[in-house]
Amino acid sequence: MGDISRDSDSMELNDPPKFNFGEKVKSKKVVRNDGTFTGAEIGEVLVKKGEVGYVKSINTFLQQFYIYAVDFPERGYAVGMKGRELESVDNPPPPKQTAEPKEEAA
Repeated sequence: MGDISRDSDSMELNDPPKFNFGEKVKSKKVVRNDGTFTGAEIGEVLVKKGEVGYVKSINTFLQQFYIYAVDFPERGYAVGMKGRELESVDNPPPPKQTAEPKEEAA
């Protein structure tokens, strides 16, 4: 029996899903068919970076990752995506705090 190659040593399932059902999300990258999307050629672009969709279901993969089925209304279909491939439009992360320069005493 062959070994299954995992993407990472992280275990997402120890935490709750990053996104909720119905949440508006945006693709952080181009997603191409890896052979699991019926009706499209392998390598065909399924989702372009920046396209907006809605989480319609949440499943798991390899007992390690959440897979979000994201419905892209303009495309007319849903694509399974990992959390790292998405960012929330409804609940964006807070802006990163930058250290303010210290004022020197005169």
